[in-house]
Amino acid sequence: MMANDRYGEFEVHQDVELAFIPYLYPADFEDRWWLMEQTIWGHLPVLMRANSKESIEYILQALWRTRKSGLATSDRCIIQDMLQLHNESDLDPLLVCLRMLIRRCVYENTSKEDIPMLFPGEVLPELQKLLTLLLQKFQREWQEDVMKDQNIVPRLKAMTWNMANLEKGSADPAAVIDLKLQNDTPFHSGVQDVKFQLATDSMDMMLKAMHCIRDQFSTMDEAVNGH
Repeated sequence: MMANDRYGEFEVHQDVELAFIPYLYPADFEDRWWLMEQTIWGHLPVLMRANSKESIEYILQALWRTRKSGLATSDRCIIQDMLQLHNESDLDPLLVCLRMLIRRCVYENTSKEDIPMLFPGEVLPELQKLLTLLLQKFQREWQEDVMKDQNIVPRLKAMTWNMANLEKGSADPAAVIDLKLQNDTPFHSGVQDVKFQLATDSMDMMLKAMHCIRDQFSTMDEAVNGH
């Protein structure tokens, strides 16, 4: 089955179709997604077939890496071998469940402390613990990937500075710059403080860059205003 959507053309396996339709057709999918969610948790123990923590880590990373395209046949074969599954169809329900966990962990701004609460009580404690550790490990990295995909960067809210406390008679004065950056992303919203030190040489380099930016702004304004 082939599909054309905002991610381009790709082969839709069951795990990709079910995991990403909520983002494409959220209003039409609510009931189906809720019913499916009640049954898929029972497939998580299949992960216990893996020989190592690294194998499970590979599976999670592969699912994240292919979040827009779906798993390639080669990836599916590797994961199927890792889990010692004879039938490829046994793989899909597990992948649906893992994609759901990843989606909640990354897109729903679940705090690291709340990740264990994503699992219902019937999931084996040792499996909960392992998946929690791995999701906590990759959560920030994956959220940063989403921000890069959406081209979201913080904006400057305020800036202060003061001269650094240098030893008396120092020949290399420096200033400490304190920036307050407003982060409007759903994952890390709020004000972020960034401090850095500028010496004379780095100040000259920064001023040169700022002048270039100002000139670019002026050129763009003139083009817009027809001057």
